Amino acid sequence: MKEKINVSDYADQITKAVSKGILLNTKDEKFNSMVIGWGMLGRIWNRPSYTVFVRQSRYTKEALDKSGEFTVSVPLDGVDPKIAKVCGSLSGHNIDKVKEAGLTLEEPEVNGVPGIREYPLTIECRVLYQQDQVLADIPEDIQKQMYPQDVDSTAPMENRDIHTMYIGEIVDAYIIK
Repeated sequence: MKEKINVSDYADQITKAVSKGILLNTKDEKFNSMVIGWGMLGRIWNRPSYTVFVRQSRYTKEALDKSGEFTVSVPLDGVDPKIAKVCGSLSGHNIDKVKEAGLTLEEPEVNGVPGIREYPLTIECRVLYQQDQVLADIPEDIQKQMYPQDVDSTAPMENRDIHTMYIGEIVDAYIIK
């Protein structure tokens, strides 16, 4: 069962949860979920939106570029350590995150990307716009901290590459019961 919500009523809860890690879900040939710590709830072009940022080297980016849809899953009772570890440090290219993290997928209402029962606040989105960051336009102190160019880009958890910003129009929002 799903309880429809006005996502704005949960803005404070979503904003607090994103700093601890929420899930960005995609589906192309298979479902994938990744922990994100950056995201913005808002309005653009008079439409409700959620904006996510995905590094260019991530498997999630491939699926997002192909499907043009995503869901955001927010925990209501805190972050699950096992889910955070699997979805935050392993690539869905190499493993089945549903199996490894013990996720229970819930069918979506509008788009083609499931939500996750364990992180029940679900925001379904359709990509309205995407843009690659321009490294030279980012303040130097942030570049050094978030995009160090002196690391091997093949290293696990590397962070040399820039993000692509995806503005998703919120097409549905609910809590999985």
